[in-house]
Amino acid sequence: MVQILFLLALAASFAGYAAYLTGLKRDLVEPNRASWLIWSAATAVEASTYAAVNPEGLQRWVFLFATIACVAITIALWRRSAWTVPTRTEMFCIATSLTALAIWAMFRDAFWAHMLVVAAVPVSFWPTWASVVADRGRERSPAWGLWTLGDLATLMVAARTPGSPVGEYAYILVELICHASIWFMVGLATINPLRSLGFRNGRFYVLDAIRTPTNLFAVSENHLGKAVFAAAPFVEGDRLMSFTGRRFRADRIPSLMRGQSDRYVQVTPDHYMGPSGRIDDLVNHSCAPNAGLRFTDQGVVLVAIRDIAPGEEICWDYSTTLAESNWHMICQCRAPDCRRVIGNFSTLSPERQEWFRARNLVAPYLRRKDDFRDGQRAA
Repeated sequence: MVQILFLLALAASFAGYAAYLTGLKRDLVEPNRASWLIWSAATAVEASTYAAVNPEGLQRWVFLFATIACVAITIALWRRSAWTVPTRTEMFCIATSLTALAIWAMFRDAFWAHMLVVAAVPVSFWPTWASVVADRGRERSPAWGLWTLGDLATLMVAARTPGSPVGEYAYILVELICHASIWFMVGLATINPLRSLGFRNGRFYVLDAIRTPTNLFAVSENHLGKAVFAAAPFVEGDRLMSFTGRRFRADRIPSLMRGQSDRYVQVTPDHYMGPSGRIDDLVNHSCAPNAGLRFTDQGVVLVAIRDIAPGEEICWDYSTTLAESNWHMICQCRAPDCRRVIGNFSTLSPERQEWFRARNLVAPYLRRKDDFRDGQRAA
């Protein structure tokens, strides 16, 4: 029975990581990088400490496989998105979780290193919990259900091992609860194979049914590189997505930015919004945009400025936030009326400036004074 449970745990863990990597490759999930960095280090410590505390336990092989898979996902995650400084909460979670490494290195005390990893597990899940609360579509994957079942099987293996004290498999119990919590948050139906596999239009789809109404966009390639395309129709005035990067003072922005490092949006004369590591970083410029940035009390949101059909690239005009900036870029948007160079808002024609102002699609400091007296008339 123990052997069967062990094989079930290993199979569920393997299937979970395979499903998650597939979802990551197809942009079906938006993982939190801080959590995955912690999990990579924590599973490595756990694999070492558990093997030291319980050298005969079969479940140590599950932990070893989980370590390799976590590292693979973390590397894939960092390669596909630009690095941003973690928030204070994420930094606290990282520091708390990685304390186990220091204890292991300094004292070589496997048991207490193991216990500290157990205590750090809920802390490591905090950034992902916050991400799911903001948008559960970011983690809507069958992997969470598979990991939960794998943890349950691993826990049963540990419980059936003669002479195993509770402390030796406390990590498994805590991880089971954390994985199950994410599974409940994203929806128990995500593990339903009928929602994950199937034939449609003569093709076999894997994970395609996990796309929910919150997955309204697709990331693909165009002549500029990565770009965001509509996966559903939008009408003029629809809110498309939020821009959520961290703010930086202008003097902290690199003077030379190219390619993936150029993900900064000017939001005040002295501040820029940095990359978020999410889909908003990939929305390109166009001199004939179908979307525009609107600054509201709830944050910076991208709205449709005309009807957008499925398959159409989402674009906005970068100049609508730029003032007194030294930044400029040769434009390759290929629009019929391309300006050739993207520069400050003042480089637009007076008529075009008024068109954007009338629709409240410019940064606040670029509005006229009477716009403030009239209020958010176009919001």
